[in-house]
Amino acid sequence: MGLVSVLLIGGGVVAFLYLRDAGQKPPVALPTADPIPTTTTTTAPPSDPPSATPSDPPTSEPAEPTPDPSATKSTTSKRVDPGSPLNDDEFEDWDFKLGDVKLQAKKVAGWTYDSCAPVDGQGMLAKNHCLRAVQLAYSAYGGHIKAVQLLLTFPSEGAAKTAATRLASLTSDAVKWHTDRTHRSYVYGKMRSGASKKYVVITVLTADKAAKPMATYYHQYLQSDIASYFLFRDLTITS
Repeated sequence: MGLVSVLLIGGGVVAFLYLRDAGQKPPVALPTADPIPTTTTTTAPPSDPPSATPSDPPTSEPAEPTPDPSATKSTTSKRVDPGSPLNDDEFEDWDFKLGDVKLQAKKVAGWTYDSCAPVDGQGMLAKNHCLRAVQLAYSAYGGHIKAVQLLLTFPSEGAAKTAATRLASLTSDAVKWHTDRTHRSYVYGKMRSGASKKYVVITVLTADKAAKPMATYYHQYLQSDIASYFLFRDLTITS
């Protein structure tokens, strides 16, 4: 149990440092023309009604959180075997808590691909040996916020980091996502991305006028929370 406690505390600190650093990098603005929706290899489940979210949106960027793993809760994912292939069924509704911060989003669809070809917009993922991709769609704040995440598997941490660095210098059409799961007309539309272990996490989020005050808030935490999940996904812990 001592080993587990140390890892969890360390993971919490690392996760929150990631959130702080990610917030310093400007996200990529989405183009005015929507990318072509991807071709899926699985059938998406029916869309559920969007979940309710906090009624009092913040008026500014969230402050850097103080590392406090004991106050953190996220039911983002199911427990899987370390090293198992990434699958969209691994991820559930997003329910994030950190102190007074409480954010939720309904998972409304998910797709699993045996390769990264369906989401590779410019061939960059193939050049960096991307192995597998998952795409998730979320709805929050009564449907006023919509997000699509791309979760990409690479053969090594180095390959993932290289791909994330390259992605940061490209336009948003370097990857393809289900544009029908984001708003066609929006006042906030941006993409955040980053590497976490041998994975790259990309979060596309759009919001209409009613949810604009919440958009950056949701975007930053959703990106960081999923990225922090991969810090522990493939660890094998023995008693």
